[in-house]
Amino acid sequence: MEQTSFHQENFRRRTRYTVVFLILAAVFCVVTVLNINTGNVHIPVPKILRILFLKEGAATEYNIIWKIRLPRILMAALLGGALSLSGFLLQTFFSNPIAGPFVLGISSGAKMVVALTMIVYLKYIGRFSSYTLILAAFIGSLISTGFILLMSKKVQHMASLLVGGIMIGYICSAITDFVVTFADDSDIVNLHGWSQGSFSGMSWSNIRVAAVVVGLAVLFTLSKPISAYQLGEAYAQSMGVNIKTFRVILILLSSILSACVTAFAGPISFVGIAVPFLARKAFGTSKPIVVIPGTFFMGAVFCMICDLIARMALAPVELNISTVTSILGAPIVIYMMIPKGGRK
Repeated sequence: MEQTSFHQENFRRRTRYTVVFLILAAVFCVVTVLNINTGNVHIPVPKILRILFLKEGAATEYNIIWKIRLPRILMAALLGGALSLSGFLLQTFFSNPIAGPFVLGISSGAKMVVALTMIVYLKYIGRFSSYTLILAAFIGSLISTGFILLMSKKVQHMASLLVGGIMIGYICSAITDFVVTFADDSDIVNLHGWSQGSFSGMSWSNIRVAAVVVGLAVLFTLSKPISAYQLGEAYAQSMGVNIKTFRVILILLSSILSACVTAFAGPISFVGIAVPFLARKAFGTSKPIVVIPGTFFMGAVFCMICDLIARMALAPVELNISTVTSILGAPIVIYMMIPKGGRK
């Protein structure tokens, strides 16, 4: 009887996982078509399909789809998944669902160093590569993360650590604003647009670079060690996990993913906190083997939807992506912080 009940429960869980992934896949396809279909130039769905699969159609519509809209929507998906996974890794590291690259000031640290790098390169060299920006963002992420880790050794309460992370974020933002004040007018225009967060202006070369960086980081996201770590450090050690090495890997992977997002799209708020929470709720489990791909996939869909809203809500004016992610993500974070079952 117990064995039958176990099999039924296992079947229900697998069915739930499958249904959620199928829903995400369906939403992904629908939002992709909507993103390609809508804009200043309306392109009917039959033409979109013909251009995508047969590569036939008018030159103007062909270029709009292949050179502007498709790279943008794919980049939004890739970076949205990376940012969500970065948040999941930080939450695992700190054992707190409110930890995220934006809240802990990691994105602001990356923004600060990227801004400095852009100003120096534009003034003295004239151009820079995608890898240069990613490296600069990674260094900035590690600087902020280093301060957070130092604070974590002195501060006992997670709430105080989160407040400290927010303060680090403010300091990094203040330094960025101070540096931008002395930049050339042309540099300020570029920096201002980038610092507000946007997926516009993406190219296939950007996608290739981001795909390589994010893909390598995801490959190192090992589910079994994370599962053991979630059950406690003592249990993880008994399972043969080197805790010190594993914690270093977690923080490096999170920094790489967050840095890649900041380098290409600027700082994006609340995605790294809200999406992992939504993924755990949707799948009804905290198992990394399910939550990791689910978080990545859901983050991709979430940012694709936010990008569509940013483009179309006040068209032809385009909203900053962080504005939309804040409107959608902040209420989720507030809900997370409300004690369940009333006052405690």
